[in-house]
Amino acid sequence: MTDIHLIDRESKKKIVEKVPCQGALEFLYSKNPFAWFVRTPLCRLSLFSKLFGYLQKRHKSRKNILPFIEKYHMDASEFLDPVECFASFNDFFIRKLKSEARPFSQTNAILPADGRYLAFQDISKEDGFLIKGKKFSLETLLGDVEIARKYAQGSMVLIRLAPVDYHRFHFPCDCTPSSAQLINGPLFSVNPIALKTNIDILADNKRMITNLETTHFGTVPFIEVGATNVGSIIQTYEPNKFYKKGEEKGYFSFGGSSAILLFEPGKIKIDQDLIENTQKGFETLGRLGQSLGF
Repeated sequence: MTDIHLIDRESKKKIVEKVPCQGALEFLYSKNPFAWFVRTPLCRLSLFSKLFGYLQKRHKSRKNILPFIEKYHMDASEFLDPVECFASFNDFFIRKLKSEARPFSQTNAILPADGRYLAFQDISKEDGFLIKGKKFSLETLLGDVEIARKYAQGSMVLIRLAPVDYHRFHFPCDCTPSSAQLINGPLFSVNPIALKTNIDILADNKRMITNLETTHFGTVPFIEVGATNVGSIIQTYEPNKFYKKGEEKGYFSFGGSSAILLFEPGKIKIDQDLIENTQKGFETLGRLGQSLGF
């Protein structure tokens, strides 16, 4: 198996990510011809993800909570509710955290979620997002040629949430959000094992786009990207209402998932450690509330 190495932002150390069902994931995104026949219906027909999501909402699924916490060494003291209060595995998956578990940086922009981060100050100067020579189309991602041109020389932050993560996402800065626009698509995995075979997954998968009108950063598209076994993307905010950085925007139901932030050219100075780790080929393991930039 191929290890996925991350840089832990707090310790500055390189760590190896524990990937649930890694062997199956590597097979599904291999060049094995049989893998294509399995992967295509699994990811293109939402029925499979909906069924899996339904099973995680059943009361019987709660028996998997404690083994999951123990296997991935999760800190249950951060949870707002005690473990025994979760009625299903999905209830645990969409758990809330105590406010003191994620203090917010004083910077103008903060990390909007727990996850693994790739950051690009000027995407026009990048030769690839995960491996050299592989970039996805902004036009496809945003569904609009003119809007894509607006961000073609801007900054981008890619956020990958693994199944072990806190799966609520928050506003990265003070803003007034628009309504979320749904663009339907398949539900391929967003794990690097899959993305390194086809980076276009991020632009093709089911996604929701919300434009954040901000004081410091202009208009910031916040894009939630669904993935295999993600039952749904739930928005909990009210459109056209002002929100402070760190307030909740929504959550993903069961599964791995991803989010993307875009900034107009020159509007943000992303923190250097996020940029440097990305340039070295590593995702940065970050937490909600840590500094993103000025």
